[in-house]
Formats: sequence, structure tokens, C-alpha cells
Amino acid sequence: MRNSSVALKLLNTFAIDVRARSIVTAHSESELLKLWWKASERNQPILVLGGGSNVLFLENYLGTVLLNRINGIKISEDTEAWYVHVNAGEIWHNLVNICLDRRMPGLENLAMIPGYVGSAPIQNIGAYGVELKQVCEYVDIIQLETGTKIRLSAVDCQFGYRESIFKHDLREHNVIVSVCLRLTKDWKPVLNYGDLTRFNAQQVTPRQIYEMVCKMRRNKLPDPTLVGNAGSFFKNPIIDSSEAKDLLHRYPDVPYYPQLDGRVKLAAGWLIDHCGLKGYKLGGAALHDEQALILINTGKANGSDIVSLARYIRRKIADQFSIWLEPEVRFISALGEVDAKGVVS
Repeated sequence: MRNSSVALKLLNTFAIDVRARSIVTAHSESELLKLWWKASERNQPILVLGGGSNVLFLENYLGTVLLNRINGIKISEDTEAWYVHVNAGEIWHNLVNICLDRRMPGLENLAMIPGYVGSAPIQNIGAYGVELKQVCEYVDIIQLETGTKIRLSAVDCQFGYRESIFKHDLREHNVIVSVCLRLTKDWKPVLNYGDLTRFNAQQVTPRQIYEMVCKMRRNKLPDPTLVGNAGSFFKNPIIDSSEAKDLLHRYPDVPYYPQLDGRVKLAAGWLIDHCGLKGYKLGGAALHDEQALILINTGKANGSDIVSLARYIRRKIADQFSIWLEPEVRFISALGEVDAKGVVS
């Protein structure tokens, strides 16, 4: 790509060595609109990016990357809850720390999730039994073509498992500028996963949960500043109860989590590990040798290497379990986001 002159390697945690025509940074809503319109007038594609922690660049980007760095946090409260209105350019993990330091629990299970607040609703981020949708009060967006600001309730956001309206109907020409979280004062610990199950629910503190979550993530996940990765690459599959019954009959030790709608969520990492794929390498990409859900850049991987490995894994899992894994990571082509599931099919 002849006119590409700005490196994106440090702006995506996969550390894929691609380039963009330009990178601009917005520190306010007015600046964001101004920069978007300026790029639009040049008829270039525009990608709004936070920390690049959940994206895979497939190739050089033919347009402008707009970094959303609108900062600011406002806190209010009533008798039942605290309301944390936080702008999109705040770092998520910093927000978790701020809330705990102010004795406002509720986000401790979501500690150390990389990225910025503006990206959190897109994926409906979640970890260790807690999802953003459980604490989201509303999300403010700006329609870039009109400059209109709209407030969406949590219901409007159509949150699902790693899903939201921002990945579909509102993917184009809309940008998240702030999120409001409702943290109830009637705090109850969520201790359903991993080492958290060892805690006594009557005695555990939010800080203890936070520290354990940080410890588990450090032990389990490679540091993206050292090893290029985007965290969990695949979603945990959710299957019908009849399929789950058959699977459990064949594999009694498969971890499973019943859902409210009667379906069953499975651990994608277990499925991959059971196929003996940990550490498997393909080109410059590899499966992490300790955590089967993590695809890594061994140093010189390009987007095609990661895609090829993901496609190989999907087919192995389908052959073994008749289950097709879906990527959690968003795929970015030369002109913008593309359907990740279609790319790896």
C-alpha cells in the first residue's frame, strides 16, 4: 500500500505489523466529530480504535485510525446505588481500581480486562461470572454523520454473550463516547469460577476478589506487552440442552454452565485442549502452550497466519465435537471491520 506511512504495531495487542494512512487522536466530542468529518471529506475509511486489545488487522488499513481518548469520570449516588458516568477514553482497569479505592464494589471480577471503556459495551465484556450488561445503566453514542448524541438504555444495547447492537445495527458511523455503570450498594460477591469458589461468601471482601482475579489472569494469560495476543480468541460455545446431554454422555468431564434460557455454555478452552492443540504452531502464529483459548504472535505473524491457525482449530473442534467455534476478536480489513466468522469459515 503505497501511501501507508503510520505504523499500527503498537496500537494492537496482537502486535501485527501493519500500517495506516494516518492516525489522529480525539480528546473531546467536538474534536472527535471534527476529525471524523475531515477524514470523511477525503473519502477515506475511518476506524475508531481504543486500545486495540480485541482486534486483528488482516492487512494494511487504507484509511484513518481515530483514537478515542475522551477522558473524565463523574460519580453520583442515591440510597440504592452509585452511578459512575465514565467517558470512553478511560482505561477499563484503571476504572476498576478507582471504584474499589472509593469503596464502590461491583467491578472486581472484571479486573485486568485490557482496553478502554468505550470498547466495553461493544463486546459486552465479561469474566469470572460478571458481564458488563449486569452493571450498565446506559451508553451514550454520537451519530457521526449528523453529530446527534443519543443515550441508549441497557435494554436498547441488546446485550448478549459477547454481543451488542454496536456489533450490528450501530456498527457503522456511530461511536461510543461514554458509559454509565450502576453499582448497587447491596453488594453480593460472585464466586462461581476458578479459585474464587474457595472464598466464603459471608466473609470475602471486594478487594480479595480483585486480587484473586488479578492473580488468576496473570497466571493464565500471557502479557500482551511481551507476547502479542488479544486474549480469548474464541467465544465459549452455547449449545442446546439436547446437544449438551449427548456431549456429556460422550465426555463426562467437559465443563459446562447451564444458561437461563435452558441452553448450555461450554468451555472452548477445554474443547481445544482436549484435541491436543496447545502449543500448535502455524506460520508465525501459535496456540499458547498454557492457555488453549489464546492465539499468539510468535514474533513475526501477520493477519493471515492468525486466520489460518484459527481456521485449523475450528475444523479440528468441528471434527471432534460437531461444534463450530466463533471468533470473539474483531477482524479489520483494508477498508474496515469484516465478519470474522465468515473469514475463518
